[in-house]
Amino acid sequence: MQVAAGKSVQGGVAVGPLRVYRREETPFCRFSSLTPAEEWARFRSACGRAREELAGLCEKARDELGEDNAAIFEIHRMMLEDEDYLDAVKDMTGSQSATAEYAVRAAGERFSAAFAAMEDEYMQARAADVMDVSRRVADILTGRRDAFTEDGGPAILAADDLSPSETVQLDRSRLLGLVLRRGSRSSHTAILARAMNIPALVGVDFDESWDGKPAALDGDQNRVYIDPTPEILAAMEARRREDRQQTALLQELKGRPGVTLDGREIPVYANAGSAGDLELALENDAQGIGLFRSEFLYLNSQDYPTEEQQFRLYRQAAEAMAGKRTVIRTLDIGADKQAGYFRLEKEANPALGYRAIRICLTRKELFKTQLRAILRASAFGSVSILFPMIISVEEVREARAILEECRLELRRQGAAMGDVEIGVMIETPAAVMIAGELAEEADFFSIGTNDLTQYTLAIDRQNPKLDRFYDPRHPALLRMIRHTVEAGHRHGCRVGICGELGADPALTETFLRMGVDELSVSPAAILPLRKQIRGIDLSVTA
Repeated sequence: MQVAAGKSVQGGVAVGPLRVYRREETPFCRFSSLTPAEEWARFRSACGRAREELAGLCEKARDELGEDNAAIFEIHRMMLEDEDYLDAVKDMTGSQSATAEYAVRAAGERFSAAFAAMEDEYMQARAADVMDVSRRVADILTGRRDAFTEDGGPAILAADDLSPSETVQLDRSRLLGLVLRRGSRSSHTAILARAMNIPALVGVDFDESWDGKPAALDGDQNRVYIDPTPEILAAMEARRREDRQQTALLQELKGRPGVTLDGREIPVYANAGSAGDLELALENDAQGIGLFRSEFLYLNSQDYPTEEQQFRLYRQAAEAMAGKRTVIRTLDIGADKQAGYFRLEKEANPALGYRAIRICLTRKELFKTQLRAILRASAFGSVSILFPMIISVEEVREARAILEECRLELRRQGAAMGDVEIGVMIETPAAVMIAGELAEEADFFSIGTNDLTQYTLAIDRQNPKLDRFYDPRHPALLRMIRHTVEAGHRHGCRVGICGELGADPALTETFLRMGVDELSVSPAAILPLRKQIRGIDLSVTA
């Protein structure tokens, strides 16, 4: 038996043959017999084809993996519109008489190397995205269109690395696990593997002679075993049976309320951003949508979504919930979520910059278009509005005033509307410290623990080099959550958690004892969280 170690991207176990994928590169000529204008036209035509393919992959990812993961391919599309990248290709096809395919590959390698040289591991991981886009365009130009597929039956796939587009095209029914030589936990491929719930390791120095051999992948213990012993196989099989039994038990919780042993009901909602997420929320018996991320409609659009486009999406969400609560967060774009047509300037500290409510309050017509759409959708279900990145009472009052303008305009037009509650996201220390004053302006709070942790600890949550310092259970953060709950309750304001910390089983009882009223998590976390809530007795002193 041989054993190789790696870093876990997604836990779980997989047993089956190991199949090594070797990517074949197509050779092409460097110098062109065509004119620069003709080569440039070939390149632009290939970019058009690439955008169509990326749109298809985006739709596939949205249907199967949710809106967050589909946004990866929107980022790829935006790369095809990057002026520096386009200028590099145009220069080589012009001054160097290069073929379009050579220019694309050379530009891709240059920009990829620039990302790879950065100190930030998250930015280093973007090097693979640049090469993925460049390879796609080059393949279109050379006519090589054999998308990656696996031959044979189910297997654990081993590869030097996989691009996001290769990953999303994998046949999930035949993919048991994933072993990559390169890559990182923050790469888009790793993010997709987690969304697909596939046991996966990166940083594994595997031997290509292992191709076809029996293997066992342990995503929890960071190991892959080649020619595993009977004892290893027996242990893996026992864990798989336990996982299946746990899944079956969770299904029995559908239709049952999340009530603690002492009778306190804790609603568990779903975080969503697309029609696919709504379906997952319903499949997992969510009690509503606690966070509808409206920015993904903007990220997947070529231009500002119209009021009608937004209305149709929000109405779909409200109707899908059939009377259950649907909380729509207003546009939260900026920082790591960029749409080219917004023409946002590059910032030294984008996480601290022009984003979310700051954009909305300074681009009033943009904000009003969205608010009108939400108000119109409120006639078709129980809809609430959530304002993100609030740091002052004045911001809430200004946002509410603009909302009231929209309400009066729609009323004059005879549009139907329902009653809409107003929520404030608590995701900065400033909001925590003035939670009492904010509670007087809001019907409910939603604590965004992802950003609140980042700002409280002064740590970039997307920088893997800081993982050892990043503690989402830091006492300071827990005290901030407690302070927010207490301040909100003093003023009759409900308080929920919508960040990743809401699904942390080690903190569920802590949050309930603090008085947190509701939780909103990814659809897959709903039933496990409900099971845990039903086993907690708050009447017993901790």
